[in-house]
Amino acid sequence: MATKILVIEDDVSILTGIVDLLHSEGYETYSATNGQKGIQIYKDTSPDLVLLDIMIPEKSGYDVCREIRKKDERIPIIMLTAKDQEIDKVVGLEVGADDYVVKPFGVKELLARIRSVLRRSQINPMLKESDEPIVFGDVRIEPKLLKGFKKKKEFEISLREIQLLRLFTQYPDEAIDRATILEKIWGISYQGTTRTLDQHIVKLRQKIEDDPSQPKFIQTVHGIGYRFKK
Repeated sequence: MATKILVIEDDVSILTGIVDLLHSEGYETYSATNGQKGIQIYKDTSPDLVLLDIMIPEKSGYDVCREIRKKDERIPIIMLTAKDQEIDKVVGLEVGADDYVVKPFGVKELLARIRSVLRRSQINPMLKESDEPIVFGDVRIEPKLLKGFKKKKEFEISLREIQLLRLFTQYPDEAIDRATILEKIWGISYQGTTRTLDQHIVKLRQKIEDDPSQPKFIQTVHGIGYRFKK
């Protein structure tokens, strides 16, 4: 069965070019020129990957990505952006994108990104282990439910946060640098700011720490990254 890719892009010439390219590579494609239609097609077709322009009408790419992530934490999403600015990349990653491609992009680059993200989604060992509970201190995480429990308090937790905790608990007391965490969890060699990771850590600490300003479990290792203490 052919891999299904949904392309959401409002520039018809770019959209047509991408669809033709994907067809020539054997992919089954669906397309939309605005965010609202894109979400509807996503619901109707259950694609294997989404190529998502940021600047689209009705719903922005960021909003579409957020809505998809509420329903599916695992589907690969690649953002398409005309702006080669750090903030666009950071926001895209923060709302749940797996990768981004800056316009204008070459055919080989786009296909390489697609193949890479699809490959990671199929073999990512973090996802295969995601049903096992994570227990430390007074915290218990139930991945099947996407919920966590601290004492008598219940909270929601995303798959990305679960993946971060799995990585940390596999290497207790070790300082893990930010670039390594981004590569293992997001699957990207990200050479710019690591703000997306730091924002996830802030949110995670708010859920699992007694005092997020003085974390006991996820500790900052200045100049390097983070260390997990049970």
